Amino acid sequence: MMLLAIEQGNTNTLFAVHDGSDWIAQWRTATESSRTADEYAVWLSQLLAMHGLAISQLDGCIISSVVPQSIFNLRNLSRRYLSVEPLVIGDNVELGMTARITKPGEAGADRLVNAIGAHLVYPGDLIVIDSGTATTFDVIAADGAFEGGAIAPGINLSLQALHEAAAMLPRIAIQRPDRVIGKDTVSNMQSGVFWGYVALIEGMVARIKAEWGKPMTVIGTGGVASLFEGATESIDRFDPDLTIRGLLEIWRRNTI
Repeated sequence: MMLLAIEQGNTNTLFAVHDGSDWIAQWRTATESSRTADEYAVWLSQLLAMHGLAISQLDGCIISSVVPQSIFNLRNLSRRYLSVEPLVIGDNVELGMTARITKPGEAGADRLVNAIGAHLVYPGDLIVIDSGTATTFDVIAADGAFEGGAIAPGINLSLQALHEAAAMLPRIAIQRPDRVIGKDTVSNMQSGVFWGYVALIEGMVARIKAEWGKPMTVIGTGGVASLFEGATESIDRFDPDLTIRGLLEIWRRNTI
């Protein structure tokens, strides 16, 4: 079995190939909702060739997307070039988990996949912090149920808003400043955004734990999660493979 797993966020889309034993290749591309199945196929074929693989070798596909207008093209990629009907989270897939929230249909595909990926590896009650376009805080109970959480603007979104809304503030790169007290405009912005997000993480984790009332393990994942390694003790583990692990498990639950 050669599985193509596609995890599409608002900013980036991850394509990963699993050969039945291991993940053998992963690539990221900017999310563009207008990109056609044919364009995806050309791009993917070239990257597969670099690994000595051909698109015809892929015989399974699972898709998780938070961009509804892109799903049509991703589905066509699977049908036309892999000759298989893809599994699409939120459409034709049985997750094998419970969402204990008011409106289960509103839970984002990425959050549910992360919940499954986390519960597979980490025992007990969990908080999963996914740092991407948005920063999400997801609570997963010890039995694997998704219990809800919180959504905040992502760190890149905050930087963009500062630059666009304030004429005198430049566009800057995210990095960890040496000092909290900045001495110029750029270091002021870097401190406010970076240490502000550390404070957001620490404050939200403390409040969630206090409300939950039981010990919880905190897992960090997502595109910019690695920025916070060593900057806070509120995150117990950093796990960049949470999402693709969840996708693989969902695939197995629906095909084996």
